[in-house]
Amino acid sequence: MRKLLLSMAALPLVIGGLSTSASADGINILDNMKVKGEIRPRYENVDDGNAATTNANAFTARTKLSVTADLLGVDGLSATVGAISVNNMGSHEYNDGTTNYTDGTKPYSKVVDPQDAMISNAAINYTINKTTFHAGRGQVNLDNQRFIGTVGWRQLERSYDSVFVANNSIKNLSVLAAWVYGFAGVSGTTTTDTNTVLLHAAYTVMPELKVTAYDYMIANIHDTYGIALTGKINTGMAKLNYRAEYALQNDATMEKGVQTPTTGKADAYYYNLDLGANISGILAGVNYEFLSGENASGSETNFTTPLATGHKFNGWADVFLATPTGGLIDANIRLGYTAKGLGKLLAVYHDFTSDTTTGMTDVNGNATDDLGTEFDVVYTNKIPGINNLTGLLKYADYSHGDAVSSSAYNTDVQKIWVGLDYKFATK
Repeated sequence: MRKLLLSMAALPLVIGGLSTSASADGINILDNMKVKGEIRPRYENVDDGNAATTNANAFTARTKLSVTADLLGVDGLSATVGAISVNNMGSHEYNDGTTNYTDGTKPYSKVVDPQDAMISNAAINYTINKTTFHAGRGQVNLDNQRFIGTVGWRQLERSYDSVFVANNSIKNLSVLAAWVYGFAGVSGTTTTDTNTVLLHAAYTVMPELKVTAYDYMIANIHDTYGIALTGKINTGMAKLNYRAEYALQNDATMEKGVQTPTTGKADAYYYNLDLGANISGILAGVNYEFLSGENASGSETNFTTPLATGHKFNGWADVFLATPTGGLIDANIRLGYTAKGLGKLLAVYHDFTSDTTTGMTDVNGNATDDLGTEFDVVYTNKIPGINNLTGLLKYADYSHGDAVSSSAYNTDVQKIWVGLDYKFATK
């Protein structure tokens, strides 16, 4: 708590000190400063269906602040510093992923929002001729964040320590090559060292077709490479959007530390088919996502996404943040409505099965692929009278299937969220 308070107290002093342009021999060291910030209080209730735990009630607030300024008077050269802090406001009725509080007899259910503070941004960027060079800490969200993301849903979102170059000099083409040497956040501020290479390219052929190709080489885990076709089609009656994606995982190219004989072993595949429509504010969509599973011999591994923003996929109850041994098939439909002034209401129904029955058995020990179902609903809207303030109500209800061999999938889970999100920025 003391570290958090000191960090929050020191941050305004640092920014205040930067608010006046520093100069030496007539050269502005820092100039044209821009401030961005966010305050996001939230309540989360979790019933994980486990008789050995007590329902969680987590009251947390996220504060983010960052400053970007031109550096040394050099065109295209800038620096960004920022911090993020999470305060539980004295609420200890949840397992935050680092401290497992109890009600005196039983531990609380998990809500991975620990009270902590960290430097979220500390980077230098240089842009010339539509090419940007980056070095330092910042946020990296690639494509739809299925493989590389910051997990922005959690209060202490992930930051990446990286060096990258991004180029947009060719019309409709964007390319990025990055070396990630560390990341921190989500469950704590301790930096995880890595030796990961990210390659990403996207070419917009036309509004109806965008082609994205990628190769994410995560050290000591696997290489994931694939292609995605996305686009938007306006038929007059409806605005359609689609996604067709396929990816493979093979043994890790990059290494970090001492390798063991089995480290880096990977043989898996993935595909995602999605079609959505907006018909005068009525939202509808169908989705089929497939993550392959381990076979009986173990020669094929399950498809995993260790650096994804997992909450966006496979149900908001977060039961499947880690891919089951037998893989995961998520067939889901969504229906909602959005209109100016009325906000957005969206409901999603998921049916979960596994690709293989490896490690999946029912109460009688028989093989099964039934991983249950989930119903999710969310409502968001701008709060009247206050610019940039948004309110959120969200609910997730997971019902377990026949596969009870793993404790991760053998109980029903319900989660409720109530939150506000206020963002601000200087022009």
